[in-house]
Amino acid sequence: MKQKMKSCCFLLFLEILILLSGCSSNDNNSANTLRIGVALYTQDDTFISSIVQNLEKLAQQNENQNLKINITIMDGKSNQTTQMEQIDQLIRRGCNFLCVNIVDRTAASVLIDKAKEADIPVIFFNRQPVAEDMERWEKAYYVGSKAEEGGKLQGQIVLDAWLNNKNIYDKNNDDTIQYVMLEGEPAHQDTLLRTEYSVKTLTDNDIKVEKLASDSANWSKSQAINKTTEWINQFNNNIEVVFANNDDMALGAIDAFTNAGLDIPLIVGVDAIPSAIDAIKNGTLCGTVKNDAYGMASTMLDLILKLYNDEKIDLNLQDEHYLWLQYEIITIKNA
Repeated sequence: MKQKMKSCCFLLFLEILILLSGCSSNDNNSANTLRIGVALYTQDDTFISSIVQNLEKLAQQNENQNLKINITIMDGKSNQTTQMEQIDQLIRRGCNFLCVNIVDRTAASVLIDKAKEADIPVIFFNRQPVAEDMERWEKAYYVGSKAEEGGKLQGQIVLDAWLNNKNIYDKNNDDTIQYVMLEGEPAHQDTLLRTEYSVKTLTDNDIKVEKLASDSANWSKSQAINKTTEWINQFNNNIEVVFANNDDMALGAIDAFTNAGLDIPLIVGVDAIPSAIDAIKNGTLCGTVKNDAYGMASTMLDLILKLYNDEKIDLNLQDEHYLWLQYEIITIKNA
């Protein structure tokens, strides 16, 4: 009986050793697994989805026998409360880094404090938090482009087209641009700055403008179709220029004019998504401003890998927190 009990104890001891060995092995594997949590304001946004797709492809390309990169993506569905809960989940899952396309840029302070408490670097992208919030922690970063530059380049596209083809676009020959503005989310920084600087570029160059209407279509193609259709019914064929804060809304405006059986006016967008490039090639979209989805994903991953490997950040980091990408004009000349 005693011999049997000794045998059982010995077997139990062996099982414990095996379990401990297994845990040790998993720990070694986890040390070579880089976990990135990605929190999006919404996955329905075409441009945001393209950033994530590029990030996933680049992560696969950077994997090797010593490093596995695991990316977890969360869809905030345009709800900041939902996104905060998702951030908590990503922290609990043991993510090494957080990449956040924040729903409400004014809520960044709470999110940064959560990341700081967990000592997890947080990289915001494409939706810039308030500058004061970025100063709350040295490991808070932002990757994106300056919204006012996008607006200026939109205005430049319209300016060049107007000066070169005024006889086509000036429908009533009054030497004034009658325009409508499809805006993104109300109070969103990109919305405000793209809206302001696109028109300012024209007025700074002594171009007369008249705003017929402006309203939010929340970055949405379907909302842009509905809004533009309302304006077509209101202003008939008197709209000469359509500014859209992004390409999805610009494409919605094109559909609205096509559905109404009208000639498509001068329309410009921002992002340079593939369908917008196609529209430029077929002549329905005058131009767009390239918001570099690949560059944004690549810059985020470069920053993550340097921080993960404790390397010097030689990526032109400005003001200790910001990595700026450049916009680029895309028209038929370079589409």
